[in-house]
Amino acid sequence: MVTTMIVARVSPARVGAVFGRNVGALRSGPAYWLVLLSGFFEPVLYLLSIGVGVGALVGDLQVGGRSLPYATFVAPAMLAVSAMSGALSETTYNFFFKMKYQKTFEAVLATPVRPFEIAAGELGWAMVRGSLYTGLFLVVMVSLGLTAPLWALAAFPATMLVGLAFGALGMAISTILRGWQDFDLMATGQFALFLFSGTFSPVTDYPAAMQVLVQATPLYHAVELVRGIAIGQAGWGLLVHTAYLLAMIVAGLLFAARRLQRTLCE
Repeated sequence: MVTTMIVARVSPARVGAVFGRNVGALRSGPAYWLVLLSGFFEPVLYLLSIGVGVGALVGDLQVGGRSLPYATFVAPAMLAVSAMSGALSETTYNFFFKMKYQKTFEAVLATPVRPFEIAAGELGWAMVRGSLYTGLFLVVMVSLGLTAPLWALAAFPATMLVGLAFGALGMAISTILRGWQDFDLMATGQFALFLFSGTFSPVTDYPAAMQVLVQATPLYHAVELVRGIAIGQAGWGLLVHTAYLLAMIVAGLLFAARRLQRTLCE
């Protein structure tokens, strides 16, 4: 009932105003663009060094009854990581700074904008930032022959879903962080996800107990969803991954909005 009331009072215009504020920040100069684009290069370098370089030594992998070149296996995982990194960068460091130090959200709440609308607007911008990374990354994948153009187009909406899911998670985490030191813990968790979510080897290669743990993590579902589409291996399992990410969006958005309400309005 409370959730329904919160959503029912949401104004798309006010959400758009919060989103538009972030778009306006793009006019601040080339420095913002350099920061924005810097997150694109890390997964590309991993793809070229590990996917292509190490892949020449590894050879092909058996995935779902198919033989795939190692670079083709790794590339969709790096695509999912790119979406995750872009969204998390916006909804952790930037969001935390605006909430804790710049007091941006306190100023916004002096207008008719409500906490849920702030969270929704910030999440929309995080998704756009993640989509910028993944759109460029898909161009790289197609140019290297790691996916077909039609599968790349199909994978793009999936990367947007990944960006929304991790953006919501990032906002929820940011509302409970005590200071900049806590970002070290978050970075450790993010790096662990990066290494052990089926990114560089099939999850079936892990011990049974670790497989269960990995399959409960969000990046695993993001990687499996994007990989399944990018390599043209559609199946009912993709619906499970999609449902997991949708649940992340709803839970993270509502949690962040309630924490903003408690932190800024009480």
